[in-house]
Amino acid sequence: MLSFLILWPFIGGLLSYFIGRSSRRARDYFADCVCLIEFIAAVLSYKFLGCEFSVPGVCGLGIKFMLDGFRFIYAVIIAFMWLVTTVFSREYLRHHRNRNRYYLYVLMTLGAIVGVFLSGDLYTTFLFFEMMSLFSYIMVVQEETPEAQRAAQTYLAIAIIGGLVTLTGLILFYARVGTLDIDALGKLNLEDKSGLYVPGFLIFVGFAAKAAVFPSHIWLPTAHTAAPAPSSALLSGLLTKSGLFGVIVLSAGPFLHDKEWGFILIILAVITMVLGAVLAVFSINIKRTLACSSMSQLGFILTGISMQCFLGAENDLAVRGTVLYMVGHSLIKLVLFFCAGVIFMNTHQLNLNDIKGFGRGKKIFMFAFLMGALGLMGAPLWNGYIGKTLIHESIVEHIHALSINEKFFFQIIEWLFLISGGLTAAYMIKLFIALFIARPSPDLHQKEIYIEPLNAVLLTLSALILPVIGFLPDKIGDAVGILGSGFMHGPEHHHAVNYFSLENLEGAVISIIIGVCVYIFFIQKFLIKDEKYLDLWPVKLNIENLIFRPVIAVILPFIGALFARLVDLITAGPVALMLSNMSRIKFIKPPEDTDFGFYHDEAKAETVSALLPSSLAYGLVTFAIGLLFVIAFLMA
Repeated sequence: MLSFLILWPFIGGLLSYFIGRSSRRARDYFADCVCLIEFIAAVLSYKFLGCEFSVPGVCGLGIKFMLDGFRFIYAVIIAFMWLVTTVFSREYLRHHRNRNRYYLYVLMTLGAIVGVFLSGDLYTTFLFFEMMSLFSYIMVVQEETPEAQRAAQTYLAIAIIGGLVTLTGLILFYARVGTLDIDALGKLNLEDKSGLYVPGFLIFVGFAAKAAVFPSHIWLPTAHTAAPAPSSALLSGLLTKSGLFGVIVLSAGPFLHDKEWGFILIILAVITMVLGAVLAVFSINIKRTLACSSMSQLGFILTGISMQCFLGAENDLAVRGTVLYMVGHSLIKLVLFFCAGVIFMNTHQLNLNDIKGFGRGKKIFMFAFLMGALGLMGAPLWNGYIGKTLIHESIVEHIHALSINEKFFFQIIEWLFLISGGLTAAYMIKLFIALFIARPSPDLHQKEIYIEPLNAVLLTLSALILPVIGFLPDKIGDAVGILGSGFMHGPEHHHAVNYFSLENLEGAVISIIIGVCVYIFFIQKFLIKDEKYLDLWPVKLNIENLIFRPVIAVILPFIGALFARLVDLITAGPVALMLSNMSRIKFIKPPEDTDFGFYHDEAKAETVSALLPSSLAYGLVTFAIGLLFVIAFLMA
């Protein structure tokens, strides 16, 4: 079953490609069937909880897969979201080019990401993680516009650099502890972990890049905006979670209950959480707003992961909150990007000034968007509230356990958590008012929404899931949280949570009040003028253009060229000395060899040095000497 869940999408992708060469319609429906079979298989895999499957010898260390509660949950979530987005893609991409290529790589990305979440060791995780990154590149560049090509370039650069850094960390980590098995890493009882922080952080970098953790978040806003809406839903809802999977493996494995590691995570989490929310508030492009929102929400989840380190063995709330926030965010972004796709299909616009008023009078569409918005805001009775409440309460729980002098730092963390939640409410209120209350743009002539009945049903059902989970937090939320907690080494005994007590409702109410105030006193006053949404975020404040592109495109090539030139200068002296001695020797050129060798016609009485620069032997000698210097450098 585990091998089928991973290999079937690869096989299905190849078959869909060849089918598409004969019939596009047959290919589209076949791709739907591939995802439907994957979803059924994922649900049925519940019978195989606790099973392992390995293939020894692959790439040296072999590959290993296993299924536990958390992996099962995400196998089902992945298959469900892929099914919905693939069905939606048939309508969304109807008039697009290169759909055959799109379905091939989307299905292969499905197989790769399932491989990531079912991996039983970090080496297997890394192999499928890199495959996923390369295959998903097509999802970003699909439109082939200049914006899409630039976004895909950034996405690929971050993925490759992050992958190389992670591979370096894995090599160093394996040298330290002798294993990359995820279960074994969770059982390491090392008193001195100082030697693990550097390789651990290197591994973290690659996974954090995919999870859009600051400062490697630069790919996310542009990639989500440029990619087709179905791809954006998968990038935001699932591919970012694959990065968090790696972070969880580290945090619940070798750095289990490690406060120093938790401190690193909490700093990055808070920056990511706040910055993403601020960027979303200023954005006037609906897909970019949702993309920046994803960055912020990933910061919330990373906060939950870091709190697991601080709370130690009593980390039940943080563990369950992390699981439920991940699952909730995946489902919410499926709905919201689905809605963004519907808007783009009908208007071919994403700017709020061009699409404002689009949703007026469209009750089903408004219902779906509102469910996603309330879920993302963490409103009580919606799924986002459960995970956000548990993580907030884990912070409060830790504050109560600290001394007076230690509390201040985490009280700041708590307020930044609540303020970021308030900013989430502010930009979702902004989107809702722009789409459903504001007067329509003069250029917006679309009166009736166009969407196929099947896609309308899928959107409605996906939206209904969010309040259903929120209305039944004790039966559904707790069941999912407890099922997934074993992967993060949560406690066996789980204390009950009264989700709708005044104490727990307080955090959500504070965030929503902050959100309403930010909208009224900041967004309306400064970001809206004459019913027009203003883009006031300074263009110069772009980390990609300020730092990353200059470093990657200018500084690193300069350093590489400088190093090459130094090596060239070092080798030039010995080579020149050798050649000066060889030039005194005269050679006779055999009649059968005219091109390859240190030979010269004796009759011309010329030294060999005149022929050396153009001969093959000269190239071989200088190459060999250069290779010796490289070997000496590596050995040193």
